[in-house]
Amino acid sequence: MKKTYKIEVDCANCANLMEDATKKINGVANATVNFMTQKMMVEFEAENDPKTVMNGVLKACKKVEPDCEIAF
Repeated sequence: MKKTYKIEVDCANCANLMEDATKKINGVANATVNFMTQKMMVEFEAENDPKTVMNGVLKACKKVEPDCEIAF
């Protein structure tokens, strides 16, 4: 399952770091963060609850940029 989320990210480098961090979260099959559109696309592994996985994604992204917000 793929879902797109609005994300608040301040620079392109941070977007790349957040994308890499998101791909390492259990339950994430693939992820893309686009700085220009301020959107994150996450492809979830089939057996995982997206809301639970996104809590882990948000924690990982906040390590890169503490004021990061993801609307989910």
